[in-house]
Amino acid sequence: MLLDSLSAKATNSPNDRIRIGVIGPGSRGQELIRQFLHLPGNEIAAVADIYEPRYAQVDKLVGRSVPHYKDYRELLARTDLDAIVISTPVSLHAEHAQAAVRSGRPVYCEKALAFTAGECRDQVKTAEAGGHVFQMGFEYRYAAWVQEGVRRIQAGHIGEPTHVYAYWHRNNDWRRPVPSPDPDKKLEHLINWRLYRETSGGLLTELGSHHIDIANWVFDEPPARVTGTTSIVRWQDGRTVGDNVQAIFSYSKGRRMVFSSITDNAEMGNQLWVYGTEGTVQFTIEDATFYYEPKKPKAAPAGAEVVERGITTGASYSPRGEMPYRGEGERLSTPNAEDPTLACCRSFLDCVRNGKKPVADVRIGYHSAIATVIGNQALYEEKSYAIPGLT
Repeated sequence: MLLDSLSAKATNSPNDRIRIGVIGPGSRGQELIRQFLHLPGNEIAAVADIYEPRYAQVDKLVGRSVPHYKDYRELLARTDLDAIVISTPVSLHAEHAQAAVRSGRPVYCEKALAFTAGECRDQVKTAEAGGHVFQMGFEYRYAAWVQEGVRRIQAGHIGEPTHVYAYWHRNNDWRRPVPSPDPDKKLEHLINWRLYRETSGGLLTELGSHHIDIANWVFDEPPARVTGTTSIVRWQDGRTVGDNVQAIFSYSKGRRMVFSSITDNAEMGNQLWVYGTEGTVQFTIEDATFYYEPKKPKAAPAGAEVVERGITTGASYSPRGEMPYRGEGERLSTPNAEDPTLACCRSFLDCVRNGKKPVADVRIGYHSAIATVIGNQALYEEKSYAIPGLT
């Protein structure tokens, strides 16, 4: 049965189907709808969006006419909805998610949790006071190969993890097409909200929040400090967020997480490397591979000579061990691993039905979001800032 805290009408939905209202059925919202459509026992019952062309897109996706609203408050006023999905621009997450919580329904909120430090704290306070399921859209928390990889890391398979290097490199402008004419640029700012500081945390928030969350998971704590830099190096098109970022997050015991995102070269793609004292793990969006440190050769005595490629030289100049490892490594086997977003949506429905605590709850959302909020301040000012914790 659905949570007792839901309204009487909601808990009496036909066949105990979870009736979902989606606030913000844009590109990400429609991807979530696709995944929910693959799962039994739920129904996309209503959507809200200020951009009216989304209504027809949702109808086509769902295969029927879905009730729609331009004002999200009208959607929340319905008494027949069992759960709310928030997939609007990050600058609106706090307003929409808090209103949804106060309406008495479980909430699935896309990352990042909020746009400002104050909103991050308010989101946690509101969600925990509401007492309902509140799940973040961190799909890699639900990816089988990431879960197993982190389990092995925490079991000591690569020794002590000390560094995380994360990349999200692309060779495109991160821009979406805008219908014309658009003389006052309203559609431009509505559709390409990710490109403007008024509505977006840029590459660090929209992409890096996933990697920060995995680093927090690996290190079992949030970062304490951040420094970094950003610039617009290629896409001189009026955007106000950087088209590249480099950030360093500091954890206890001197551990570090380094994040890089660029938009003019896709060589590294989207991947994250965890370096430990005895090995390394590479995570991608499809798999995880373990590499292990070779046994260290016995150190040559002081003043000894070695021969490398026919050249006699001092031991301190030996390049042995400096070449990158080119072996195959140990790729994790996670049979029948499903799409992470599908797994994330499946878990949300299970939490709603059974009152379970989400794997990616509001506090996990806080620690990633506050890191990006303070991180962006550090990037634009090229300074180092402490990241506030959550009491």
